[in-house]
Amino acid sequence: MAVGSDILKTQGAGGNTSAKFGGMMWVKASGTWLSQAKDRDIMVPVEVEPLVAALRDRDPRAEKATDFVVNELNSSGLRPSIETSFHAALQNPVVAHYHCVNAIALSVLRRREQILSERMATVSDLTWASIPYRRPGTPLAHEIDAVSGSLPDVLILFNHGIIVGGRDVAEVSDRIRRVSEALACPSRDGGKPDVTALSVLAEGSDFQPASDPGSHKTALSPENLEFALGGSLYPDHVIFLGSTVGLLTDGQSAAEFVVHCSAEGKEVPKLIAVSGKGVLVSKELTPGGLAMARCLAEVVARIPAGEAIEYLTPDDVYELTHWEAEQYRQALDRKVNGR
Repeated sequence: MAVGSDILKTQGAGGNTSAKFGGMMWVKASGTWLSQAKDRDIMVPVEVEPLVAALRDRDPRAEKATDFVVNELNSSGLRPSIETSFHAALQNPVVAHYHCVNAIALSVLRRREQILSERMATVSDLTWASIPYRRPGTPLAHEIDAVSGSLPDVLILFNHGIIVGGRDVAEVSDRIRRVSEALACPSRDGGKPDVTALSVLAEGSDFQPASDPGSHKTALSPENLEFALGGSLYPDHVIFLGSTVGLLTDGQSAAEFVVHCSAEGKEVPKLIAVSGKGVLVSKELTPGGLAMARCLAEVVARIPAGEAIEYLTPDDVYELTHWEAEQYRQALDRKVNGR
């Protein structure tokens, strides 16, 4: 699907798609990029009914779904997406889950129910439901399974993204287009980054200016920066960039910032904002992490000014950072991208 190559919908290994045929479902593998679907094997076959039964029985095997893989068809030895169980629970033959930046920007708002209802009223022929934030995996799958019987066309996941289902790829693609139009938010770009100044501030550190111009939007608008510094907005924000965004004070270099973090016993963020100039990113960030830096910029640039935000809680963040499935995905990202 084209959704895999659209930075406003899919970033790095985020999101997953599936298609069901005769009791079996092919789902995107953990850590693989949908944008690479034409170039490499990224789909894993799993048995649907046993997986759904395991989910509903609270069987811990439903979390990883590896016990339900059809091994004779999995020649690449791939591991199913961490969200395979909710794909199985949904009755739609084709399901696309992606991290639409517009959906995220609206789903983190305190007034999200009202605003999303107003937006989705413009596509009133589509049935939809909102899903409260839950950790990806079986906690999220249980919430989705609870509404699956109503056969929703669209699910908006608070602080996470969106799911669009349908009978076939053509119908899902059309629904994605229409829902994208309904949820579209203008972007505050804030001008051009000052790469020269950023390079000077990065000297003597393990940071460098983001090479992607769009990633600098995080620091080029006061509103964008305020939203980014306020807390963790969605899971991949935490997993790939850490729970905080750094901020250089006037005249402070990146090297001095790192020393300050160490002196206070704080973890050094992977992304540091410089107000009005742009962002510095850790040289250790993989391509997947760099894609998430761009995603953060696109999300905060679309959050309506003046709105109150529902950030992830400290417990949400802890749950994500200590979860084996996400540690596996990060390790795979480093391996695939040579880090």
